[in-house]
Amino acid sequence: MKKSALQKARAAYQPKLPIVLTGTVKAVPGHATNSVADQEDIKNLFPNTYGLPELKFEKSSTPVPSKPVNVGVILSGGQAPGGHNVICGLFDGLKKVHRESKLYGFLMGPGGFVDHQYMELTADFIKDYRNTGGFDIIGSGRTKLETKEQFDKGLEILRELNISALVIIGGDDSNTNAAVLAEYYKSINAGVQVIGCPKTIDGDLKNDVIETSFGFDTATKVYSEVIGNIQRDCNSAKKYWHFIKLMGRSASHIALECALQCQPNVCIISEEVEEKNMSLQDVVNYVADIVSARAAKGMNFGTVLIPEGLIEFIPAVKRLIAELNDLLAKSAEEFAKVDAADQRQWIIAHLSEENAKVYESLPAGVARQLSLDRDPHGNVQVSLIETEKLLSEMVAKRLEEMRAEGRFNGKFASLHHFFGYEGRCADPSNFDADYCYALGFNAACLIRAGVTGYMSSVRNLTKPSVQWVAGGIPITMMMNMERRHGAMKPVIQKALVRLDGAPFQKFASKRDVWAVETSYVYPGPIQYFGPAEVCDQPTLTLKYEHQGK
Repeated sequence: MKKSALQKARAAYQPKLPIVLTGTVKAVPGHATNSVADQEDIKNLFPNTYGLPELKFEKSSTPVPSKPVNVGVILSGGQAPGGHNVICGLFDGLKKVHRESKLYGFLMGPGGFVDHQYMELTADFIKDYRNTGGFDIIGSGRTKLETKEQFDKGLEILRELNISALVIIGGDDSNTNAAVLAEYYKSINAGVQVIGCPKTIDGDLKNDVIETSFGFDTATKVYSEVIGNIQRDCNSAKKYWHFIKLMGRSASHIALECALQCQPNVCIISEEVEEKNMSLQDVVNYVADIVSARAAKGMNFGTVLIPEGLIEFIPAVKRLIAELNDLLAKSAEEFAKVDAADQRQWIIAHLSEENAKVYESLPAGVARQLSLDRDPHGNVQVSLIETEKLLSEMVAKRLEEMRAEGRFNGKFASLHHFFGYEGRCADPSNFDADYCYALGFNAACLIRAGVTGYMSSVRNLTKPSVQWVAGGIPITMMMNMERRHGAMKPVIQKALVRLDGAPFQKFASKRDVWAVETSYVYPGPIQYFGPAEVCDQPTLTLKYEHQGK
């Protein structure tokens, strides 16, 4: 395979491990844990894996006898930069335990686990994937592990290959599946450990004990580079408003981080829209007022950052989506028989009066999208809704109303962008290369510690990587009950942007200036080589969250 100069250079990069993981380690248990909410419900659903203690790894001077261990690994859900390094770190960690240990990769995600599609990952095979982007080493998939039949089918291949531990690399839903699987295998004494690793570029899998999910650092740096390029063009041509939608269905972490990096004229934060009970028209008016204010200063150009999940956070639309989810879950067969031309009226007839009015008021394209197929978790596929075009069209209409009122005398021309897949498979930044390798190596240590139902945890991430703190966090500690497919289910609680948090407060203190001034910052591409202040910095989100700690 032909390789670029960068590929060759990155292959030689050796990720840095926390100093504690470089020798013999011992697991030191902390206090017993509780779930973040719905404690009794979660405890009843996870009687064998609830209340486990946090674990912290410390150096040990006592050698520990070791024996070979066979481990399986699954990449689950959407891609995120650094996934290959998690597998490389896991492989190296297992070989450190015993050189005869084996690692098997299940192909194309959880589906490969259930269907017994796998391959052994050897040193010669893995070497080509170190420090690379993508999940192409074994592929990924979105099959949801949730039934006893799936668990039992997977157990067959685990026993056939003598696999005693399974590592699931995924986001909140995938790690919820890991917790359910760990509980089931524990309940039947299957002798299989299940360990999770925190992956999602959206940044919504984090809490007091998981400081960030892997891939967020790289993805936001990729997006920020391109946003910076657009802003440079915007400030050069001085004639377009760029509406830029960014990934982040359930939270606005990506949009907020990119705003802190690039200083756009407008950045909508979905959580603030919900907190202020804003309507879609309120959001439109906010943007139109900024366009008008800049036009009054002769600046008929600007940038607007929009999280892809914005529609779901508008309270009236959120209530509508909740009822739609229940309606379409319960009446899926009946709805499937309705002619496409009649679906809108069928939905209006079956909604409550309040939600029917909201649904009827939406543009036909958006309304239709809300009623289309859900993702495997029963959620509206909001990434397919062209929110950036919807907003710019509504802003244009509002500006014409303002022109008629004598409140706008400028020009307005818009261009649209959606940055999603561009960031998911980028070569990992130095931070993500190190973090992911440490997460995988740390997972091997958790396997050796004999625990199950834990997520690999590496903390203290704003310090140099040698000072990072390694350990394990019970997955049940992060869980609460949420409605999915019309029923209450245990899931890992998503981390939303905290409006009282330091990153949002920093943004809020600057945005009024950024709105009317042209304060653009151009972060440039991810840097792999050079001084640490250029190459090895974490996200500004992490930096501001850790200030004062």
